[in-house]
Amino acid sequence: QTSLVESILQQSAVSKVPGARITSISSHFLGATYVANSLIGGPAEAERLVTRLDGFDCFTFLDTVEALRRSTDAADFPVQMMQVRYRDGMVAYENRRHFFSDWVSDPGSLVMDVTAIVGQGRERHVRKRLNAKQAGALWLDGIDVVPRIITYIPASELDAKQLDALEPGDYVGVYSPLAGLDVSHTGLIVEADGDIMLRHASSRGGVERIIDEELVTYLRGTTGLIVYRVMQ
Repeated sequence: QTSLVESILQQSAVSKVPGARITSISSHFLGATYVANSLIGGPAEAERLVTRLDGFDCFTFLDTVEALRRSTDAADFPVQMMQVRYRDGMVAYENRRHFFSDWVSDPGSLVMDVTAIVGQGRERHVRKRLNAKQAGALWLDGIDVVPRIITYIPASELDAKQLDALEPGDYVGVYSPLAGLDVSHTGLIVEADGDIMLRHASSRGGVERIIDEELVTYLRGTTGLIVYRVMQ
């Protein structure tokens, strides 16, 4: 794994702009297998740091890309993964960033919520109690309920103006209308032949790997889009 990390970092080093670096790093994982439930830890199980590069779900894919983006060398990769995946870099289940919006909720975060900037007035704001289901049960045992305002752009409101405001390397989430959840899926933005593509770990039957898919096509039938951007 060390040699692979070094190779990825070396090839992406020419990209100084964060978005370009994210695009470069993530391209190494195209075709990698979709793997669910790869993290180790829970309310009754000690958390362990997982840094595998051979398979991902939609969220560990973004974790890995962002940790690599921040890494100076292979030895730094697990250190950066701790910072990306866990609050204060403390490896514990209760510190894990379980929700996409956890990425932008900490003061001084390197990732910024730019949904309203991209939405240009078409965005909507929803008050959520993350982790609390409609009937009061929890999605995740052992994790606190967090009140949070989630901003998203309705899929029906996405037109050329909003799409033009997206940048390669933007981290995106598909907004979930369900109580207690912020997103149902995550990925990142890339461009191919002038088209805006979603690079993501697809769990769809018969696919189950990391692919590029036209964003607008993917969003058909979904509620909307959340957009985060690395600012430095």
